[in-house]
Amino acid sequence: MSDDLHQGGCLCGAVRYETKGQPVKAAACHCRYCQLRSGSAFGVSVYFAAENVTMLRGDLRDYTFQTESGRSFTTRFCTTCGTTVFWQLEVFPGLTGVAGATFDPPSFWYGIEREVFARNRAPFVGLHVKDSSDASSSYVPKVADPGRLSSG
Repeated sequence: MSDDLHQGGCLCGAVRYETKGQPVKAAACHCRYCQLRSGSAFGVSVYFAAENVTMLRGDLRDYTFQTESGRSFTTRFCTTCGTTVFWQLEVFPGLTGVAGATFDPPSFWYGIEREVFARNRAPFVGLHVKDSSDASSSYVPKVADPGRLSSG
């Protein structure tokens, strides 16, 4: 496989994908949505131009919700094991987010130089990144999230 091609998939192996080229952007995101989506303290978001992400096999189910900025956020997950593999954010048209840890080893071949929504960073997380922001440049809240989704 070329250095420009990277494959990955879900936990059970039913879903497999391939990306081409380098990511447009990659970041650690501490927003409450990524915390819930990943079940962890933060999500690793690796974005590619949509045409550079190819499904090789498997079935995905979509879940779409509105963020407090009033924009859609669609997660795409394996129908067998539930692993979130991709997502699309209305604020990033034409880009597909890939869950960073779903790449085959070496899983973390891309660089992370930025973290967003650092105001929600768990106290035990110590990332070494060049750029850290308390929110993101696209964050424009219009409605309050319910308490369970609130960043506090």
